[in-house]
Amino acid sequence: MATILLIFILLLLPLLLYIIKTRFQTLPLPPGPKGYPIIGNILMNNHLTHRGLMQLSLNYGGLLHLRLGFLHTIAISTPQMAQQVLQHQDLLFSNRPATLAIKYLTYNRADMAFAHYGPFWRQMRKLCVVNLFSRHRAESWSSVREEIDKTIQTIFVSFSHHRCVNHGETVFNLTKNITFRAAFGSQSHEEQDKFIEILQEFSKLFGAFNVGDFIPWLGWLDLQGLNKRLVRARVSLDKFIDRIIDEHMKKPKAIDAVDADMVDVMLAFLDDDESKLMKDDDELKASLKLTRDNIKAIIMDVMFGGTETVASAIEWAMAELLHSPGEMAIVQAELASVVGLHRQVLDSDLDHLRHLKRAIKETLRLHPPIPLLLHETSQPTQLSGFFIPSKSRVMINAFAIGRDPSSWKDPNSFRPSRFAPGGDAEGIDFKGNFFELIPFGSGRRSCPGMQLGLYGLELAVAQLLHCFTWELPDGMRPEELDMEDVFGLTAPKAVRLCAVPTYRLTCSLV
Repeated sequence: MATILLIFILLLLPLLLYIIKTRFQTLPLPPGPKGYPIIGNILMNNHLTHRGLMQLSLNYGGLLHLRLGFLHTIAISTPQMAQQVLQHQDLLFSNRPATLAIKYLTYNRADMAFAHYGPFWRQMRKLCVVNLFSRHRAESWSSVREEIDKTIQTIFVSFSHHRCVNHGETVFNLTKNITFRAAFGSQSHEEQDKFIEILQEFSKLFGAFNVGDFIPWLGWLDLQGLNKRLVRARVSLDKFIDRIIDEHMKKPKAIDAVDADMVDVMLAFLDDDESKLMKDDDELKASLKLTRDNIKAIIMDVMFGGTETVASAIEWAMAELLHSPGEMAIVQAELASVVGLHRQVLDSDLDHLRHLKRAIKETLRLHPPIPLLLHETSQPTQLSGFFIPSKSRVMINAFAIGRDPSSWKDPNSFRPSRFAPGGDAEGIDFKGNFFELIPFGSGRRSCPGMQLGLYGLELAVAQLLHCFTWELPDGMRPEELDMEDVFGLTAPKAVRLCAVPTYRLTCSLV
C-alpha cells in the first residue's frame, strides 16, 4: 500500500509543480487545443507536421500553443509572428531544442546545428562559414560542378537506352556524392553505402517519438527500447569516422591545398599540439579548439544538411516544372537564348538566367528544404500579449508562411512570374530579410550553407533542363502527376518523380 501511495505521489508531484509555476503568470499562454492532465496534447502527435500545424493555425491563429507532456510547444505560421521571433526577439529565440536522441547522437550538442547560442556556437559558425562553405574554398564548389557533370553523363546513357530516369534516386546520389566528397575526399562506393546506412538509422532515431522527451521522469524506463539503438548507432559512427580521421592524420597536408576536404580543414583546429595553424585565420585558431567529437558532429551536420535538403529541392523544382509545362518551356527558351544549344551551362551563365531563378525561388516558397525551423527560448518572454515560457520549443512553419494567403496571391499555385518586374512579389528574396519567404531561416540561426546549397540547386536544375527535354512516362498528363509530400527532416515527394529524357544540345557529351 505504501509503495502504491509513493508512486501516486511521484506521478502527481510534477503536475502540482507545473500548476504552482503557471498559476502566477500575469499573461495567458497563446491559444491552442485543450490537453489532458500530465500528457497534455501528446495524443495530437500526428498533427506536429508542417501541414497539420498549418491546419491548426486556421482555427487558432499564427501563434499556437501545444503542451506535450511538460514541454511547451509554440507554432509560428505567419510572417508577422516569424518577424517577431527571428528579428525583434532573435536573441531570446536563438537556442536550439534537441531531443534525447539528438543530444546523444551529436555528442551532447558538440555540433553547430544543435549547439545553444553562445561563444562556442559563434566560433563554430564562423568556422563553417569562413572555412567549410566559403566561396574561396574551391574544392567544395568544384565538386558540385564535377558531380553534376557526371550525373548528366549518366542521364545521357539512360537517354541512349530509352530508359526512364528516377529523379529522386538520381539527385539523391548526386548530392550524396557532393557532400561525401567535400567531407571526406574520394572514398569507395562501399564506404559511401556504409555511411548512408548510418545516416538512415540516425534519421529514424532523430524522428522517433520518445516519451522521455515530454515526460522526463519516465525516460529512464526506455519504454520503446530506443536506448540500445542509440548506442549501436553511435558506435557505428565512431568506428566509421574515427578511421577516416586517423587516415587523414597519417597523411598530413596543408589545409589550404586545392584538394583539401572538410576533415583536413577541421583537423587544423584539433586540440592537438601537432595541428597546423591556418595562415589567414590565426585569430580563429587561437580561440577555437575542436575535439574529435566536434569533428564527428559537424560532419553529421554537413551530411544531413547537404544531402537530403538539396536533393529534395532539385526534385521538387523538376516536378513543379513538369507539372506546369508552360513554365518549363519559358525556362528552356531562356537557356537556349542565354547559353545556346552548342554548349552546357557555365557558372557565369547563372546570373543571367532570370526566369530560372524565379522558378527556383517559387519552388523554395512552396517546398522549403526544411519545413519546420526549430528554435528554443532561453528565458521567459511574451509575443503579442501572450506568455512564452523559458525552454519552450518553437516551430516556425516555413511551409505555412510560404503559403499564407494574406501574403501571397494564389498561394498554392506555381507561378514564378510573381517575382518578375511588375509582379505582385517583385523584390522579395529568401535571404532572411523578407519574412514571407524564409526557406533558409533568418537571423542568427539562418542556414550557413545557403550559398553553397543554392549554387548546387541552381546549377543542377539548369543543366537538367538545358541538356534534356523531359516527358512524363506512359503518356501521363501533367495534371496527373502526384504532388503530395511526406513529412520528415525534409518534406520530399511522396512518390518519386520519373521522367523520360531526350537530349537537346548540338554538342556531344562524350
